[in-house]
Amino acid sequence: MFNKLCIIGVGLIGGSIARAARQNNLCTTISAYGREEDLSNLQRAQELKVIDSYSLEMAEAVANADCVIIATPVGAMAGIFKQLAPFWSEKVLYMDAGSTKGNVVTALTEVFTAMPPNFVPAHPIAGAENSGVDAALTDLFQRKRVILTPCVQTDKGFVQQAARFWQGLGSTVSYMLVEQHDTVLAATSHLPHIIAFVLVDLLGKKDEQDEIFKYAAGGFKDFTRIASSDPTMWQDICLANKQQIIPLIEQLCSELNSVKKMLQHNQTQALCDTFTYARNARQRFLDQHNNMTQSITFTVQAGGHLQGQVRVPGDKSISHRSIMLGSLAEGVTHVSGFLEGDDALATLRAFQAMGVKIEGPEKGQVTIHGVGLDGLQAPKEPIYLGNSGTSMRLICGLLAGQKFDAILTGDKSLSGRPMRRVTDPLAKMGAVIESTENGTAPLTIRGQSNLQGIHYDMPIASAQVKSCLLLAGLYAQGETSVTEPAPTRDHTERMLSGFAYPVKKEGNQVTISRQGKLNATDIDVPSDISSAAFFLVGASIAENSDLTLQHVGINPTRTGVINILQLMGANIELLNQRAVGGEPVADIRVRSAALKGIAIPEEFVALAIDEFPVLFVAAACAEGTTILTGAKELRVKESDRIQVMADGLQILGVDAQPTEDGMVIKGGTIGGGSVISHGDHRIAMSFAMAGLRATSTIEIQDCENVNTSFPGFAVLTKKLGLNISTQEG
Repeated sequence: MFNKLCIIGVGLIGGSIARAARQNNLCTTISAYGREEDLSNLQRAQELKVIDSYSLEMAEAVANADCVIIATPVGAMAGIFKQLAPFWSEKVLYMDAGSTKGNVVTALTEVFTAMPPNFVPAHPIAGAENSGVDAALTDLFQRKRVILTPCVQTDKGFVQQAARFWQGLGSTVSYMLVEQHDTVLAATSHLPHIIAFVLVDLLGKKDEQDEIFKYAAGGFKDFTRIASSDPTMWQDICLANKQQIIPLIEQLCSELNSVKKMLQHNQTQALCDTFTYARNARQRFLDQHNNMTQSITFTVQAGGHLQGQVRVPGDKSISHRSIMLGSLAEGVTHVSGFLEGDDALATLRAFQAMGVKIEGPEKGQVTIHGVGLDGLQAPKEPIYLGNSGTSMRLICGLLAGQKFDAILTGDKSLSGRPMRRVTDPLAKMGAVIESTENGTAPLTIRGQSNLQGIHYDMPIASAQVKSCLLLAGLYAQGETSVTEPAPTRDHTERMLSGFAYPVKKEGNQVTISRQGKLNATDIDVPSDISSAAFFLVGASIAENSDLTLQHVGINPTRTGVINILQLMGANIELLNQRAVGGEPVADIRVRSAALKGIAIPEEFVALAIDEFPVLFVAAACAEGTTILTGAKELRVKESDRIQVMADGLQILGVDAQPTEDGMVIKGGTIGGGSVISHGDHRIAMSFAMAGLRATSTIEIQDCENVNTSFPGFAVLTKKLGLNISTQEG
C-alpha cells in the first residue's frame, strides 16, 4: 500500500504495526522517529529489523513517507502534532493508535485550527502484558478489532485507505463517533485498569501482604493482570479521558454500596440476582468476542463411511420455542433434550435478561420458572442474539406487545439479514419498531400495549414469520390469523396447544387471540431432523454405510429432506414411530444407495428449506441432473446458500450452476480443494459430508458457527467414520 511507512513511537503497539506491515507486504520501507531519550530503543528496533531506519529529527523521519502513524502515549500527542505541523502533507495518510480520541481531536484542532481531512483517528483493541519494542508481535492485531473514529471533516478516501491498512494487518474494522468511543472504552478498558491498579495497591499496603499474595489463586492473577501495564501510559489515558471515567467511578461506588447493604441485611436473593445477571452479561460478551476471534477449519480426508447408532442433538426450533413459551407460562416447565447450541442458548439468555429464572442447561435439562404472559421485565441493556435469526424474528413478535422498550442485536451475519418480513406486518398490528435503513438489526422495539389483530397472507412461506405474528397475537386485541402459501413447520402451533393455549387451524390458516393463558408443562425435545439430514445424505452417498439415527423428530412439516432423498433412490426406513409431547418421532435407518438426479417437486421446497445445502451434496453424487426451483429463500439465510454452495461445489469440480431461485447440478465426481463456509454452519457441515465421496482432501474454512446448531459435530462424525480433523487459529 505504501512506499514508506513512518512510525512515531516504536514500542509494543508501534513495533507490532511495523512488524505486521512488513509481514503482510503493506510497505516497502519503515522509518521511525523518537526523542534523544528514545535512542537506545530505536537502535534496538533497527537491530531487530522492526524498522529500516530512524531519526531524532522529525523532518528526516517523515520525509517522503506516504503514511505516518503516531503510537506514542496519548499525553505526548499534542506535542507531536506541533512538531509535525511544519512538515504536514495533504497527500499523506496520518493515523494515531491511542486509547482516547477526544483529546486527539482537540489537540489537532488547536494546532491546525480545523480537523485535517487526511487524519484518521484509530484505536486497535490489542495489547500484551509486556511493553517495549522487544515485546512487539507480528500477529498482535490478527482477528482483533480496530476502531476508526473519523470526523465530519475526514476525507472518505483516507478513511477507506486506513480501513484497508488495518484489515491488511488482520484486524476487523469498526466505526464509532469520537465521544461514543471514549464513553465505551472508559467502561470496558480504562475503568477496569483503574480497578486492578487500586485493588493491588490496597492489598499491597496491608500488613499481611505476604500472606495475601502467598495464597492468591489464579483468579486473582487473572483479574489483576492488567495492573502490570505501563503506569505512565495509564496515567496519561486516565487524565485524558477523566470526564468519561469519573461518572463511571461514581456509579461503581454506588453499585458496591448496594452490594454492601445486601450483605449487611442478608438479602440473599438480591445478591444472587446481581451475580446471575453479571454472569449472563459476561457470557454475552464472550459470545461476541469468540465470534470475532475464533477461527476453525475442518479438514476431511477422502473416503470413509458412516456406521452405528447415534442420537443427534435436540431440535433447534423446538428448543427455541420451549424457552419462549415456558418463560411466558404460569408455573414451572421442565425441558429435556434441549439443544445446547449457541443459537438456542442465545434465546435462553435473552429471557434471563428479561427477568425469567432459568436453571441449566445441564446435559440437556432445563427448568424454566414461568412469569406469565405479562411478567417479562425490561432488559438492562441490548439483547445480543449472536447468529440466531429464529431468536430475533420470534422475540421481535413477543416484544411488540410489551410495555417496555428493548433493543435486539446480533453478530455481523445476523445484522445483515432481512427483518422487514417481520417488522412490516408487525407495524400493521400497531408495533413501533426501528431498524437500519436496510431494514436490518439492530432493532429497537418501543413498548406499547395497543396491538391489534390482523389477517396476514404471507407472500413467502416462512415458519419464522408465521410464528412471529402468532406470538404477537398473544398480546393483540381481537384475532390474529396467518395464511401461508405452502405448509411450513408448525412447532409453534403444536407447542401452544401443548401449553393449553387455544389455537385454531383451518386448512392453511392459523388463528390465535389473547383469550387464554399458557400452563407450564414438560417437554421432551426430539432430535433435530435438520441435524440428522447431514447423516442421511452422508450414509446414502458413502459405500458400506449403515446408520441408525435415534429419536428423530419427523414432524410432517419438516420431512421434505426424507421425501426428496427417497425420490432420489435413498434407502431410508422409519422405525419405531411414536408421538412424544405432541411431536411425531422415529428411529431412522439409512444405508448406502445409488442416487439419481431428479427435478425436486416444489411442494417439498418449504419442507426442506434448511436442508438444501446438504441435498446439493447428494445431487453432486447422484447419476444425472438435479434441478431445484422455487427456493429463493435460500439467498437470505445465514449466507446466500445458493451462491456459496455453487461456488464451493465448482471448486470441488462439480458442475453446479446457480439460478435465481435454485440450482442445476450435474452429478459426477467430487474432487478436493479448499472451500469457505462464510460462517454458515450448514454450509460447513455439508461440505464435510462431501468428503465421504471426494477423491482427495477437502479443507473447509470459517467453521466456528457450527456450534450454533450442532456442538460436537466433528467429534461425533469422526466416531461414526468420517475422516475429519479440526484446527483452531
